[in-house]
Order: sequence, then C-alpha cells, then structure tokens
Amino acid sequence: MKRPPHTDTEPRALAAALSSALPTNALKLGADIEERYRHDILRAKTAAPGILVRPATTAELSLAMRLCAEHRAVVVPFGGNTGFCGGSMTDDSGAQVLISLERMNQVRDIDPLNNTMTVEAGCILADLQERAAQANRLFPLSHGGEGSAQIGGCLSTNAGGNAVLRFGMARDLVLGLEVVLPDGRVLDALRGLRKDNAGYDLKQLFLGTEGTLGIITAAVLKLFPRARRRETALLAVPDVGRAVATLAFLRERLGEVITACELIPALGLDLSLEAINETRRPFAQRHDWHVLIEAETSSVHFALRDALEEALEEAVTSGLVIDAVLAESDADRTGLWKIREGIALAAVGDPSSLKNDQSVPCSSIERFVAEGDRAVRAVVPGARAVPFGHIGDGNIHFNVWRPTDMDAGAFVAHWPDLVRALEDVAMGLNGSIAAEHGIGSSKRAALGRVRDPVAVDLMRSVKRALDPDGRLNPGKVVP
Repeated sequence: MKRPPHTDTEPRALAAALSSALPTNALKLGADIEERYRHDILRAKTAAPGILVRPATTAELSLAMRLCAEHRAVVVPFGGNTGFCGGSMTDDSGAQVLISLERMNQVRDIDPLNNTMTVEAGCILADLQERAAQANRLFPLSHGGEGSAQIGGCLSTNAGGNAVLRFGMARDLVLGLEVVLPDGRVLDALRGLRKDNAGYDLKQLFLGTEGTLGIITAAVLKLFPRARRRETALLAVPDVGRAVATLAFLRERLGEVITACELIPALGLDLSLEAINETRRPFAQRHDWHVLIEAETSSVHFALRDALEEALEEAVTSGLVIDAVLAESDADRTGLWKIREGIALAAVGDPSSLKNDQSVPCSSIERFVAEGDRAVRAVVPGARAVPFGHIGDGNIHFNVWRPTDMDAGAFVAHWPDLVRALEDVAMGLNGSIAAEHGIGSSKRAALGRVRDPVAVDLMRSVKRALDPDGRLNPGKVVP
C-alpha cells in the first residue's frame, strides 16, 4: 500500500485551507508544534509532524479530514502518547498531519440506570474512573498509564490492564462508537444497547485497529456497580506453576470476585522498590515469586475478607502459598500496587531495558517463563529476565535487563534478536506477539511473519475498503 505522493506546495496549501476553516486554537504548524508531539513515551522514535490539528468537536474533525482528503494528505491520530509501539508517531518528512483529540474531552452523558457513560475520545482514563465513581458506578479499565492515557487511544489499541481477568479488554467495555472516516464522513453508532443484531457490528472495525481505519471521537462505555468491599493481598509462592495454580484455586473458592492477579518475580520486586524509593520489603524473607491478588464485590452480604482469609489458609496448608500479606487499609492497598506498577516505572527509567508484550494460554505461562528465560540467555548470556504481569489472561510482560557488566548500547543492539526469540517462544505455545499494547509500527513486520496469510490478506482488504488511498496512519498495524 503506497503512501500518496506530496509536492513541496501541498503542505502549504493544506495549511492555508485548514487555517481558513478551523478556529485559530485548533491548528499549529511546523516549528510551533511542541516537543511532546515529536516522540513516543520510550523516546525510541522521532516524529516531525508538519501540521497539528486539535479539534474541539466532531464537526471540526470531520471538516479537517475532508480537507486532508482533498489534498491527499497523510493523517496520523494522536492520543495520550502512552503507547510502546510507535502507533501515534508521524514520520520525519514534515509533510504528515497529526490529529490530537486532547480538546475533545467532554463526558456527554452518564446513565446510571442503563449503566453507561458516553464520553469523547480525549477524556483521560483516570478522569473517567472518577466521573463514574461520582455516579456510584465503576468503569473498570485500569492500567499504569491511566493518568495520561486517553480513552480514544485505549479503545484504538484495545487496551487491557489489570482488570481483564474479570471485566475483559477495552473492546468488551464498549457498546457504541462515533468515528470520523478517512474521507470526513461520520459514523454515528453511539447506542447504549446490549442487544443489537441489526446488521454488521461496525464498531469492531475500529476497536484495536489503531486509527488505521477511522478516528474514534466518542464512545458509549459500560459501567458496573461500585465495589463495596475490596481485599488486596501479596502472596509469596514457590514457583510460577503454583502462582498460576493459586489463581485457579482462589477462583474456585471465591468465584468471580477475583478482579486482578499479577505475577511479580524477585528481581522485579527489587527493581520496583528501587524505582519507587521504598526500602521496606513486604516479607521478612526473600522469595523467588510473588502474586498480587485483588478481589472485590458490590454485595453487602458477602463477607469477602473472611472468605479470602479462609481460602489463603487452605492455600498455605496445601503448599500453593508460602506466605501472605493482606492490606489493612487503602494506604496498604496503594503500597502493594505500587510494587507492581514500580516494575514498569523501572523499565521506563532504564532506556536500555527491553519492554515486551506477549500472551499465551494461562495453562502455558509456566512454560513461557521457563523457555523465555532460556531463550534470552541464549541470545545474551547473563541477560536478566523479568517476566511479570497478568496471570489471569496469560499476558506476561517478558521484560529483559542487560547483564550488569554489559554496556547499554551493546545490549540495545541485541533487542531485535531478543524480541524475535520471545515471539517464537510465545507462538510455539499458541500465543500472540501483541497482547495489549498493539502493533503500531514496531511490530508490523513481525505480524506479517507470524500471522496466518489469509488473515493478513483480509486485513489488507478491509484497509483498502475503508482507506483506499492509504492515507490514515500508514505504516502501522497492517503488514
């Protein structure tokens, strides 16, 4: 799929047309575009957008997209810039148009009886959680970037996070969408219906496709009753196999109240405590593996604490769990979650550390960790594997730190071989090379390598049908 050609005059002509059509504060050009639009969160990619459009309404975006179509301009959507795969970066030509949804940040409606919330794409995820809580409801999508991630980006990448175990991925939380298409037309499917079999479910075309088919401007999201009781515990376990078995055991005893279950290795704990500047350790003894577990219920009739304590006592007796620390307050809970989130902070804090996002069936997590560790050490002897993350959905972030005696640049040079080795391990276990962070530009070639050829052909056919000129976020996702 070829990018449409540009001449030296086209960007200037488009800029003039946009300047005439849009409010002054909706447009920035060239050198006036701030640095934050020129790199991703990992600073691994450099962008040079020539035009930045910041619409405040769907109508403004529709108009801008029509003008971009007339001028055959390449358009790249931009959200909260928390992605790891370069999906929201323009190239360095200075000719591409960046569309930021940050000014489209209104909550249009909250319907507690229907348990829905209609929001615009630029709303910050943490703000939506708070607005739902004010209505005595829960919006369960939660991840480490929620303080700056925008909901449009979360939906475009089908974000996962900590509560997938119970509530599903981002796409599972969407009932309706409003989308601006590459030619400027607006798809209005903002319906808060849980049953609607009237034709194709078109919203699925735009969820998880990273702005390559259309730009999400608003969504109807599912809400849930707020938790009245919540319990959080950090468990020490002997090995990864028993970490996975512990989750199955607790779900059998407690049912569907288990909301999150996170794997934390010993090295991950060490790196996390250093990153969050915490010297107090949760256990008196050092343990190889840990599980962070959280359970919550909206029922006032379920004695959740008693049920969890009884189940954990049984787990200790059976040998699944070595020791456990239960949160006694909200501050304790926050402290336990800081340990988990501190691993990601440590990874971002060390630019040479390899960030990874694969998934395997839950029953294969133990093999993935063991085989992945062998694979990375075969590529770089002494490499330090830090597999952590979501046990309940099989999404283990297999991050890798360089050997203590290796130069950062030398280790970074091994990244492609390390990534491919881990992808091969995941695919050998019937897994995926991208669990919740998307494909973007950095995993596009790998997708073409591992995906079924028929699936790749269908992806290209859908792209051609909706974006025949290939102007919307080119070079992303589609092999």
